[in-house]
Amino acid sequence: MSNDRYRQVLEPLRVGRLTFRNRIVMPAHTTNFGNRHLPTRQHLEYHRERARGGVGAIIFESIRVTKNSLGRPQCVSGFDEETVEAFRPIVEAVHAEGVPLLGQVIHVGRQIDGDFERTVSFGPSTIPWAATAAPPHQMNEDDMQEVIEGHILTARNLVEAGFDGFEIHCGHGHLLQQFLSPLSNARTDEYGGSIENRARFPNRVLRAVRDAVGPDVCVGIRMSADEYHPQGYGLDYARRMLPILIDGVQIDFVNVSHSAYHGSVSLATQMADMALPAAMFRPNPKAMKEALSQAGRGDIPVFAVCKFRTLDEAEEALHDGIADAIGMARAHLAEPELVKKSLEGRYDEIRPCIGCNQGCAAMNEKNLPLRCTVNPRSGLESTWEDLPAIRTRQPKKVLVVGGGPAGMEAAWVAADRGHRVTLWESSPVLGGQLRSVEAMPLRHDFLKLLDHQRGRLAMHGVEVETSRAATPETIAAFGADQVVLATGATPAPLPAWAGEGAFNLVDALADADALGERIAFFDQTGSWASIAAIEHFADLGKSVEVFVPASGFAWRATIYSTLANGARLREKGVKIRLLRRITGWKAGAVQSEDLSDGTAESLPGFSSLVISATDIASDCLYRPLRASGVPVKMVGDCLAPRTAMEAVFEGHEFARQI
Repeated sequence: MSNDRYRQVLEPLRVGRLTFRNRIVMPAHTTNFGNRHLPTRQHLEYHRERARGGVGAIIFESIRVTKNSLGRPQCVSGFDEETVEAFRPIVEAVHAEGVPLLGQVIHVGRQIDGDFERTVSFGPSTIPWAATAAPPHQMNEDDMQEVIEGHILTARNLVEAGFDGFEIHCGHGHLLQQFLSPLSNARTDEYGGSIENRARFPNRVLRAVRDAVGPDVCVGIRMSADEYHPQGYGLDYARRMLPILIDGVQIDFVNVSHSAYHGSVSLATQMADMALPAAMFRPNPKAMKEALSQAGRGDIPVFAVCKFRTLDEAEEALHDGIADAIGMARAHLAEPELVKKSLEGRYDEIRPCIGCNQGCAAMNEKNLPLRCTVNPRSGLESTWEDLPAIRTRQPKKVLVVGGGPAGMEAAWVAADRGHRVTLWESSPVLGGQLRSVEAMPLRHDFLKLLDHQRGRLAMHGVEVETSRAATPETIAAFGADQVVLATGATPAPLPAWAGEGAFNLVDALADADALGERIAFFDQTGSWASIAAIEHFADLGKSVEVFVPASGFAWRATIYSTLANGARLREKGVKIRLLRRITGWKAGAVQSEDLSDGTAESLPGFSSLVISATDIASDCLYRPLRASGVPVKMVGDCLAPRTAMEAVFEGHEFARQI
């Protein structure tokens, strides 16, 4: 049944002289697992697990070609001969699972600020990538030759290390795309102006690399089909550009992506979060297939990426002919055995990618190792064994108090390891404060996390009691060998000056009608909860004015999402006042202080005030339990209010130790 369901997915694919066992590719994505610009054991275990999970091919993350493209210390270089021996064990581990391993050869260009390596960034023109970035050095012929030689050296090193091939990155707003795009290339010489001129240097790179490695090595490109920027290029431009870009070069595949690394909504489309519809990206690979066919190169396979989260979605896309293979990065971050479990019909066991961008994109932005909200083990494969390997030999009686993300994760993981687990939740429904997303359609994918956790509780026989209040006495009387407190947090009390018409965030989301039509929103957290609520109220047709005491908006969310959020809020008429602290509220008037100069201002005409403040940890059970000798551990927001990612991680981590 499973094989019939995934007939297109399971069809082998010829790519150059390689054969992929199926049509699912794990595309390159930054992990920050490197050490001194070398790949590590962490890379090996991470990729080996995905290879075992059933993918058809893996493309290793960006491998940098010159010193001034390195950037962060955790990224991986390819031009240093030391990398050859460092890569070999990774190649061998992936090959042992029957999976080809390709690399991604890249010069990042103007995005590298040079702080780590004390280098100058390169670009086709002196146009910075963002308003706060420094301008790059405009490349001359010597610089171009240096980059070409770096590509050649890196390509040869990868071949020597045993890679089956590689893709040359001509997308995502990195150096070669910077030459292709009017967004970044303002040159008036032979490398600017017309499409032919813009494609000249990238084409030189492709020709030089192919000549260096010969015809037998699999060489493809990754390209952006649409920059999603009014001054950038769109799909029609990309269709005309592709045949010119690869003219005269043997290219074995085209991996179609989108976006530019630009300080605008364009960057936010690159790792599109749960608010962006997958449908907007589907025309891109199909258009590139048509462009190749019209140019007489229709035999080149095309890969598609972005927000493919299930094998059923991949099967549908292949059936519709939009691409020849489907790239699934974040889906495999969430579930390494996505292909295997789908083919075996084990759908309830698949951890769903929810597109929250809190563990992947946000960690990338911070130069920290990649993580995943729904799968705490991602990135820790070299130190955390899989759960079947750590089943307990001494089952304990475990009581988990609190049925939010932290408590549910702790309960099912402990039960999976063989413990006898009971979960108490004081409300009638599991989910904790995360259930508030039910009111916000653009955040509904978080409900997939809760559904998955509930399913795991049932699968592993956790005894769940809802509407069950817990006290130190009832917990002690239960007689657990281990108590896990996951009691979450409660909203902070409103300030004394906030009387009638003032709401905390939880109450505001529960009864949006009570807010009226014009809302003053005081955001003291800069968090996803605030951003989502603001957009939700605007989507309900309300006028929203946001007061922020900080110098920036949404400071605790990732730029890979907030650039799109900010653009949408602007379209919806949301006004944001930075460096403004609300000091009073009466009769629909907000009293605020301008923190830049200390002046006060009264703004009338609001129907309500919503105050988003840091919650208060619900930790009152801990001390009496600890004092009475009950073995107790706190996890999640009752330890300190943060996000769902930390809650799930801590519940999972402690359950491994019981």
